[in-house]
Amino acid sequence: MPDPNSLYGPLDPAPDAGWSSAPPRMGFFTDTSVCIGCKACEVACKEWNNVPGSGLDLLGMSYDNTGALTANSWRHVAFIEQPLPAGHRSPPFTGTPTGEPVSAASAAVAAGTGNRTGTDPGLPTGAPSAAARMATSGPADVLGDPIDAGQRPRHGQGSGDAGAGPQFLGMPGAQPPGRGTGAEGRADFRWLMMSDVCKHCTHAACLDVCPTGSLFRTEFGTVVVQEDICNGCGYCISACPYGVIDQRKDDGRAWKCTLCYDRLGAGQTPACAQACPTESIQYGELDELRERAAARVATLHERGVPEARLYGHDPNDGVGGDGAFFLLLDEPEVYGLPPDPVVTTRDLPKMWKRAGLAALAMAAATVAAFVGGSS
Repeated sequence: MPDPNSLYGPLDPAPDAGWSSAPPRMGFFTDTSVCIGCKACEVACKEWNNVPGSGLDLLGMSYDNTGALTANSWRHVAFIEQPLPAGHRSPPFTGTPTGEPVSAASAAVAAGTGNRTGTDPGLPTGAPSAAARMATSGPADVLGDPIDAGQRPRHGQGSGDAGAGPQFLGMPGAQPPGRGTGAEGRADFRWLMMSDVCKHCTHAACLDVCPTGSLFRTEFGTVVVQEDICNGCGYCISACPYGVIDQRKDDGRAWKCTLCYDRLGAGQTPACAQACPTESIQYGELDELRERAAARVATLHERGVPEARLYGHDPNDGVGGDGAFFLLLDEPEVYGLPPDPVVTTRDLPKMWKRAGLAALAMAAATVAAFVGGSS
């Protein structure tokens, strides 16, 4: 176990901060491979914490209207439109979706032709022919006759203007694979999306340099700002290696994510994780999240995504590991993250030691000068 008030290396931050019976450390694991950029986390964060609005105008370079983490944006969804070089493209799906035949029982239930049990939502009974069509082994047309996959017309074919139909706007279409215009399968670029947040570092430089005690370590290992104590000095802003914490222009005080400390105390999930529809943002005990993240990376590697990697999970990194870490699909710099963050207070002991040696050397030189002058 490191010495109390350690500034570097693995550490359990809550006991180190004086919590004698702290619960397990809690945190976030953000899996960017399933982030869809819906911004539900941003909205939930602002609604729950009464964070002022950031405006709705896009930046002009992406589908982003916040740009970065600020005092008024405690969650920031980044949109990165990334070209894929030749030789690194996944071939688009060009076939027709098919699957295992639906069983007669499942088809009857889905078509609503089974006996009433009193538990259904009250939908009208379907026609028996619907169940028969659903139980066929291949796709069928609207009349119930099976059609051959090779005869299925593509979008834009047949009568009418060949140029008519949906236009590709740079985002995936809603049709199943193989049934769209073909543009949905483009493989010359990809979208990278990530919901960024305060990292709640093990060694939080913002907390170490705060002169008023406005920043404190909670029993859950998170770092929270007490805005009623903050004097607006700004030391924490320059100390943060991630550039997370920020001041509001109207009052000068520092603000950042609290990991919904009020909700944690009530046994609830933080608002952003609660609102995430794809479970890209996962909340829980940090040790369990790290195990889950390692398993997820292994799964992605097996599925042909070798670039998947974890960021901020290592307790031996420059900040002692983050309480909010990420699964990324490219280098950290692509997402606007520092590649090797180091807590700015890491070298304080060495700095004080060198300052002390310098002071002793100056004192010795002064004494020597006086002694030499008197003789």
